[in-house]
Amino acid sequence: MSPFVLTALLFSLSLGTTLTFASSHWLLAWMGLELNTMAILPLMAQNHHPRAIEATTKYFLTQATAAAMILFASITNAWILGEWNIQLTSHPLATTMIMLALSLKVGLAPMHFWLPEVLQGLDLTTGLILSTWQKLAPFALILQLSSANSSLLIFLGLTSTLVGGWGGLNQTQTRKILAYSSIAHLGWMILIIKFTPHLTLLALLLYVVMTSSVFLTLKLTNGLTINTLATSWTKAPAISTIAPLALLSLGGLPPLSGFMPKWLILQELAKQHLPLTATLAALSALLSLFFYLRVSYSMTLTMSPNTVSASAPWRLQNHQFTLLLAFMTTLTILLLPITPTILSILPS
Repeated sequence: MSPFVLTALLFSLSLGTTLTFASSHWLLAWMGLELNTMAILPLMAQNHHPRAIEATTKYFLTQATAAAMILFASITNAWILGEWNIQLTSHPLATTMIMLALSLKVGLAPMHFWLPEVLQGLDLTTGLILSTWQKLAPFALILQLSSANSSLLIFLGLTSTLVGGWGGLNQTQTRKILAYSSIAHLGWMILIIKFTPHLTLLALLLYVVMTSSVFLTLKLTNGLTINTLATSWTKAPAISTIAPLALLSLGGLPPLSGFMPKWLILQELAKQHLPLTATLAALSALLSLFFYLRVSYSMTLTMSPNTVSASAPWRLQNHQFTLLLAFMTTLTILLLPITPTILSILPS
């Protein structure tokens, strides 16, 4: 892909997200979401591989369905109540439909069926964009839907945490593992969004940081399956040593940064007198932690079953850009001690 076309697509991607962020009218927000979807499709199909084309087609059909539902629900709300403002959307049918459509857009269970298959067909760079940047615009709309049904949100959140935990247990492809990880993390965010939206924002930002760290590590080591991770120590010994900490942080293990949002969300659920919800969410986190441990074990404690063709590839010059990886990994591992400072910055 030529640099000019790539720049135009990335600009359109940024413009679509920014338009959704800045809009208070449903039609403008819908236009931003559509611009976002159209801009990423050429990036997804650039490999000219049947698997990539299949993933692009599935993604397009899913996003088009969700966008049509959003447009229909917003028109219904305007027809009944005469109101196009996002924050004033209050009709129960419209808010429920829009919430389900946005859940389909981000990949919340039980509308998660497309996410593992689509992510599996993409290269790691496009997969990183799909797992992080593409979640921001729909979440900006979810955060503004203050009149959404709390029972629906808790159902979506619990289902996502459980599906994300169970679904990743038998996977051997790292991209599918990260897809189920995304589903589980989105469930944690949705659980608390009705009670304390700023905690959802904190969890989303930390999820973006941790997922970026893991995706960039896999891109550096070219680790597409759990078996190939066994050879990563010969390519990048230092990164292979630190990467399990990033994976365990993604699983929410203390004293790493990923423990912070889970700890605060469980604390808030207990304050809201939802002990059963908090217990199920905590147990589902153990399921997720198990498959992160599998990946960590493969990277650090497993020797390759085959003879590595070059005994020390780390001696060769590496031309990949690793400054962003170093920054993201540092944030992924070391943020927990400054939790009080982060909480003081967030709006109450």
